[in-house]
Amino acid sequence: MNIENEIVHENRRTKVHFVDNVLLNPTNPISVNLIGAGGTGSQVLTALARMSHALTELNHAGLSVRLWDDDVITEANLGRQLFAESELGLHKSVALINRTNRFFGTDWKAETQKFEKDYLNNLPENATASIYISCVDSVKSRFEIAEILNELKIDKGYYRNQPKYWMDFGNSQYTGQVLLSTIGNIRQPNSEKYKTVENLPFLTEEFGELLKQSETQDDTPSCSLAEAMEKQDLYINSVLAQMGSSLLWNLFRNGLTENRGFFLNLKNFHSQPIKL
Repeated sequence: MNIENEIVHENRRTKVHFVDNVLLNPTNPISVNLIGAGGTGSQVLTALARMSHALTELNHAGLSVRLWDDDVITEANLGRQLFAESELGLHKSVALINRTNRFFGTDWKAETQKFEKDYLNNLPENATASIYISCVDSVKSRFEIAEILNELKIDKGYYRNQPKYWMDFGNSQYTGQVLLSTIGNIRQPNSEKYKTVENLPFLTEEFGELLKQSETQDDTPSCSLAEAMEKQDLYINSVLAQMGSSLLWNLFRNGLTENRGFFLNLKNFHSQPIKL
């Protein structure tokens, strides 16, 4: 094969990312930090519980989730988010984790604080996990998460719960997206069939300027479900949660992916994969 043909062959090969083997054959449950327990986060938690149960049935160690949110349940949360009237006034993270643990028999943990550095610039306790899933509603929170993950990936020692992936969920009224990133480089196997990709950039690196432009939108809390639905469609969170969780599930089941996320428009029912 001459050089020109080799270049053509290289360009035709499908780009894929092979999942870190530590997540596919773990000795212990995979640690997950789920950040945000609102409209999307509450739905993702249930999806993760179902996923963990399915994985254990397939002789995988399953997942161990820690849910982060300092918010409490209000009237406006009933209906669009998965909360009951009897839970009003409770911390969202505590209510959801207690319910999940009772139903699925898990021993997952709740944090009643934001996933952010303290006033002394220290990382939060229990910040380390293998997978980070952010379901937050502000650009500032995403950049703070990115800053923490950048610090965590500097330490390249071998230990349990080494940070590997960050999956971010974001949406407006009718549209949303999910984006998967690697925390540092993930070593890839040699492959003649595929063009392997070891690094998937952070959302804040790839779409940082777009994120900052979107920051001008009103993010004040809604006082009622009707007001909340003026900002977000009733089903945008749950559809996004299911599709994003499906992406994560396929990482575990297939061990590789051609897509690192997707864009979704619920108004015209159109979704577009984000290729590597």
